[in-house]
Amino acid sequence: MPDSSKPPPKKFDLINRGERKPTLLGTLTFVGLRIMDLPLQHALLLPAGLGPALLSKLGITLSSTATTPAGPLSTGISYLDVLGHPTSAILMLFALGSSVKQIYWQLFVSKESFPAPAAAAVAFYNSLFNALNSLLFLALFTSSVRSQPQLGVPAALSVTGSAYNLPLSTVVGVCVYVFGIILEAVSERQRRDFKDAPENAGKVCKVGVWRWSRHVNYFGYSLWRGGYTMVATGWIGGLAVGSWQMWDLGYRAAGVMDDYCTNRYKEQWAQFKREVPSKIVPGIW
Repeated sequence: MPDSSKPPPKKFDLINRGERKPTLLGTLTFVGLRIMDLPLQHALLLPAGLGPALLSKLGITLSSTATTPAGPLSTGISYLDVLGHPTSAILMLFALGSSVKQIYWQLFVSKESFPAPAAAAVAFYNSLFNALNSLLFLALFTSSVRSQPQLGVPAALSVTGSAYNLPLSTVVGVCVYVFGIILEAVSERQRRDFKDAPENAGKVCKVGVWRWSRHVNYFGYSLWRGGYTMVATGWIGGLAVGSWQMWDLGYRAAGVMDDYCTNRYKEQWAQFKREVPSKIVPGIW
């Protein structure tokens, strides 16, 4: 007969919660791998580059964006212009934005132990997700270039020098990505500033955007992940990834945090849950 007096096993967590001892090796691993993601995504998105070569070997039909000669873009940034397509440039900027945001979090926001194996796992997950988005955009039947409806971009506003059709899903995806990544960054910074104030020692952070939902940072992450995929693949892919990410974080990561905060804050956390009933999505769930 099982011993009911024993506490339930601790849920798996990549970060050592409560251990305020940043590990140098973990930090170097995470930062290094997030930087390395940038040349990887560039090589994948480059016309006739790594991405098209890989898809061709797998027998996957390429979109015209995968073989378009470099040159249609004229942003003035050669690193983007050689990608040859506006959406390729947006995806490259998304990869850059996510790396910068996560490196900033690791260097200036997080104070907890992040061992090298865990840092490598998180970095690999993000790079894999980015790479899948790049490849899905280059494949004919999953590329967002087929998404409807399309918006006409006049030549005067176009980065191609001529009139251009842009899927509405791309515009929406960019907005969702920008809002989500800003929300995640702001929430993490607000919590860090709250914790740094001596008068808040041992208190639950419930200021600013933390009044929206108990795990509002997960909401931000899910939004920018969904927006990223929406730009790459269109409406269905973006909504599917955003919804799946919210479900995963809501049941897996939020469960870990709920256990940790219940043990650490006791009645304070119970009161916070009563004050802020939404777990992830403000006012909905």
